[in-house]
Amino acid sequence: MGITKADMVIKNVKLINVNTKEIIEHVDIAIKKGRIALVGDASHTIGKNTKIIDGTPYFATPGFIDTHIHVESSMITVKEYAKCVIKHGTTTIYMDPHEIANVLGLEGIKLMIEDGYDIPLRVYSTVPSCVPACPGFEDTGATLSSKDIKKALKFRNVKGLGEMMNYPGVIYGDTEVHKSIASTLKDKKIATGHYSNSEVKGLNAYISTGINCCHESVSKEDAINKLRLGMYVQMREGSAWHDVKETVRSITENNIDSRFAVLVSDDTHPYTLINDGHLDHIIKRAIEEGVDELTAIQMATLNAATCFGMQNDLGSISPGKWADINLISNLKTVNVDKVIFNGELVVDNKELLVNVENIKYPDFSKNTMNIKNPLKPNDFKICADGMSKNVRIMEIIEAKVPTIQRFFDMQVIDNEIKSDIERDLIKIAVVERHKKTGLIGKGFVKGFGFKSGAVASTVAHDAHNLMIIGTNDDDMALAGNKLAECGGGMIVVENGKVIAINPLPIAGLMSEDNVEIVAKRVHEIELGWKKLGCNLISPFMTSALLALAVIPELRLTNKGYIDTVNFKSVSIFK
Repeated sequence: MGITKADMVIKNVKLINVNTKEIIEHVDIAIKKGRIALVGDASHTIGKNTKIIDGTPYFATPGFIDTHIHVESSMITVKEYAKCVIKHGTTTIYMDPHEIANVLGLEGIKLMIEDGYDIPLRVYSTVPSCVPACPGFEDTGATLSSKDIKKALKFRNVKGLGEMMNYPGVIYGDTEVHKSIASTLKDKKIATGHYSNSEVKGLNAYISTGINCCHESVSKEDAINKLRLGMYVQMREGSAWHDVKETVRSITENNIDSRFAVLVSDDTHPYTLINDGHLDHIIKRAIEEGVDELTAIQMATLNAATCFGMQNDLGSISPGKWADINLISNLKTVNVDKVIFNGELVVDNKELLVNVENIKYPDFSKNTMNIKNPLKPNDFKICADGMSKNVRIMEIIEAKVPTIQRFFDMQVIDNEIKSDIERDLIKIAVVERHKKTGLIGKGFVKGFGFKSGAVASTVAHDAHNLMIIGTNDDDMALAGNKLAECGGGMIVVENGKVIAINPLPIAGLMSEDNVEIVAKRVHEIELGWKKLGCNLISPFMTSALLALAVIPELRLTNKGYIDTVNFKSVSIFK
């Protein structure tokens, strides 16, 4: 009303009105105490202390919202992550800290939530629903029961239940699974999903429990089935999972309402954040695939806020909402020039204007490499009798989450089967690293193209045991032992020498260093993979999912091969 003057007024901007899907020119936006007070003519709200921003060159959009993100996958702390994404117009995230939860349990979740306090990013969290992801098929550092989940739902800034990967448990009535969903709904919070099966009968059962969103659609058909059943489809574009091209076809080719379509990043490596951006890049990708600009922006703002039931506070430039606003000079390229967060200008010309001090993580979070004994080359031998064996193989698909189960006849030499470099059949091992059990799962993987050396990582979803892939046993042992010494991370070894290493001492998942340093190390790891013969897009992110025993068709954990279509352990030999 102008009775009290505004703290800030954005004058004469082109408003992207996501409520009505239109561009309205010559609009003012008045802001008071971090909230939007008026959208229209704000001349009467301007006082002598009102900060005025000339919006003439810009389009104003709501701050972007990512409804499904694992900060740990960026290998940096929450505060460092915030400094990256706010410059790209992301003002709110809903993180699922199930990576650190599998290593450190509830204490790990608390560390992540507390790291999200007092920064220029609204950091909400969901409680990891499946720790471990596949009970009985793997060993993790922690276990979360339905009672633990019920407790964690009360933590500050928790808005829901993390991705429910145990979809068989949901659709076939597992009591523990349903207790966790029930606790979530009783608290009036959101149950988020992970339904990677294309079977529609099961999808109906899955949605009927109250789970409202899913980021696992990889095809037009998957997406449209969920949209038609009232499930929010979180269309994913991360460092390795490039699903937007396919999933947005559900909208562009069917002339249907997009209100249940949302854009998310899921897993993003630091070099992607620096070089490509965050949701600005994903919105641009949707536009490039034929989604109109206003719809694409709705998918990362209003639709996202509504997905979590927070449209009263977030998602549009409307009176009463938080003043999280992006000023963009080009809609097609989604060029974010200025970012206003909570009514304060925090980014100008892509420069962060506020100081964010990173915190030190406690010692207990950095002592998680508990391997029973130093690794030896003999630990990776795959013994067999006869002249040859029909061997079960995991074949990867570049930039995709699923694997293909294949069988190959492989030679037995001296009662042993070795990597077959000519046919790209390379050894893979998963070493238990939480409780000193000494268990090692062994198998073969196809698709990376290695000609020499070995790689290893403690980023191995979701149990985050020590995964090693290599052409020879000596380099595999060296890679694993070096990571054990530095507290975890990623490494590339060739001919007995370390050629690249990225230490990640926080739970074997994250670094306290700044994003530029971590990105440089990740780039060196990528170059190392190429030196060994691999030329795939973000191959280490693809490899990180090879132990995730909830995604079709075949995975390897520290307990061996898991048939993830039929959910049973299977032998390395047919």
